[in-house]
Amino acid sequence: MSGGWRGVAEVDAAEEADEARPARPGGGSGQLLRQLLVPHKRALQVLVLVVLVENAARLSIPYLVKEGIDTGIPPIQQRDDLRPLVLIVCLVLGATLLQAVARNRFLVRQGAIGQDVLLTVRSRVFRHFQALSPAFHDDYTTGRVISRQTSDVDAIYEMLETGFDGLVTAALTLVGTAGILLFLDLELGLVALLCGPFLAWLTNWFRKASAQSYRVTREKVALVIVHFVESMGGIRAVQAFRREARNQEIFDDVNDQYRAANLVAFRLVAWFMPGIRLIGNVTIAVVLLYGGYRAYNGDVTVGVLAAFLLYLRQFFEPMMEISQFYNTFQSASAALDKLAGVLEVEPGVPEPRHPVELQRVQGELRFDHVRFAYEEGRPVLPDLGLTVPAGQTIALVGTTGAGKTTLAKLATRFYDPSGGRVLLDGVDMRDIRSDALRSAVVMVTQENYLFSGTIADNIRFGRPDATMADVVRATTALGAHDFITAMPSGYETDVANQGGRLSAGQRQLVAFARAFLADPAVLILDEATSSLDIPSERLVQRALRTVLAGRTALIIAHRLSTVEIADRVLVMEHGRIVEDGTPAELVAAGPGHFSDLHRAWLESLA
Repeated sequence: MSGGWRGVAEVDAAEEADEARPARPGGGSGQLLRQLLVPHKRALQVLVLVVLVENAARLSIPYLVKEGIDTGIPPIQQRDDLRPLVLIVCLVLGATLLQAVARNRFLVRQGAIGQDVLLTVRSRVFRHFQALSPAFHDDYTTGRVISRQTSDVDAIYEMLETGFDGLVTAALTLVGTAGILLFLDLELGLVALLCGPFLAWLTNWFRKASAQSYRVTREKVALVIVHFVESMGGIRAVQAFRREARNQEIFDDVNDQYRAANLVAFRLVAWFMPGIRLIGNVTIAVVLLYGGYRAYNGDVTVGVLAAFLLYLRQFFEPMMEISQFYNTFQSASAALDKLAGVLEVEPGVPEPRHPVELQRVQGELRFDHVRFAYEEGRPVLPDLGLTVPAGQTIALVGTTGAGKTTLAKLATRFYDPSGGRVLLDGVDMRDIRSDALRSAVVMVTQENYLFSGTIADNIRFGRPDATMADVVRATTALGAHDFITAMPSGYETDVANQGGRLSAGQRQLVAFARAFLADPAVLILDEATSSLDIPSERLVQRALRTVLAGRTALIIAHRLSTVEIADRVLVMEHGRIVEDGTPAELVAAGPGHFSDLHRAWLESLA
């Protein structure tokens, strides 16, 4: 894809990496499928029994036709006795009814099992994605996440819906029909089964060719989903930079790749299915010719020949089912591989085996010789030592890449340090359960992400059981109540996609209200006011003082107004703390990093 969008190229490489992932002993798609089906073992056994009954009823009909022709139709001199024929017709009708009832029971049970499996796999994948650390989601694009939960899960459902029926029915029909043909007439049965080697060769060719074809199809549909999701997610940037034409060009390219991959799969089926029909019709013609010759000589009865022809039609029909099963199986196998690969990823911040219970969190943070690197050999924090007393507000300042955000991510345990310890009230964060830690430490970023729903729902996000009175108290304390009540539906106003109905300052106030209502002991603010205009910033600054009261706080700040409310300022350079003191002390100390920044801020305001 010459000159393509880098995001799509990266996803393409990632999808190929998924395919190249080495098979794990006893793991992979087979193990995942077993895990999904084991809870339904008894239901599957009943399902197999129903299929056996259905196929027995279906296979009995040609044999009953044979009996009807040979014994049910009496000779001319006995034409007054039609009881055998009536009995056989009744048996045919009974077998047909039994087959219909069994089919009904099968479809009902199969649908229930399929839906239960889908419920399990969707829930399991969603739970696992939520448990994985931000480091995983930084690399694994949103489009690929959606592809796992949509097209891959749909591929599994298609296999469960049609694959089991097609495979089991085909196997039973092939084995049962072959046995009955040999039982009816060994010589004619051997002639009919001469088609076996041709069928085996054609089926083996299709199996090998379709395996690769359907894996490519799964890769290409993922590219389509990724590009669509990323384009729509960044629609403002797309339109602002007049990217529509180029994005359309890229989408048409990946969409055409998906079309081409599907065409390859369709062509394989287009060769396989007519090939099966050709072999089947040639076999029927040969059996009819040879069987007719033997019937003419009196070696076989007309009923046997008629049954042979009916059984041969049943014999080749399952081959079409097998082709459909291979289609769905290959697609589902590729999907299961991808899902298994995701589910095998261990969380970057695992739950402690022996968690330490926090009684009453005070909020003291300590970084004990902390080392961290996103990439091996490129440390971001080489050896950080820092203690933040409970209730103290610290402002982190420094140039881009100094390590401020990394320090904040370690304080929230979005990442674990490569060396050393991060402690909360003297307890290593790796020994604290994630739910307890998330209750004690909350991070608010400049993105202040709002979810679909009402303003009240978003404020309750960190504390779903909060009453409306609790919500109002939080917004009133932060000065957000007035603007909310002025909205069309007040607290029940829908915020629209990602809070698009609110201004940047209003979104930030809602985010602060969310944090205030959650009432954490430690609050991390990552450039929470950097994107605001001056009036919005003043509104948020007033709210900020209320939010920070009585809490330990780390504020990554680029604005003087935010730094001035801090008890202590840390200036970071290359992952180290180069200055530490109150804002007044650092300014009074004379030339230095903070005093230079302070002077630059004042000049920018002049």
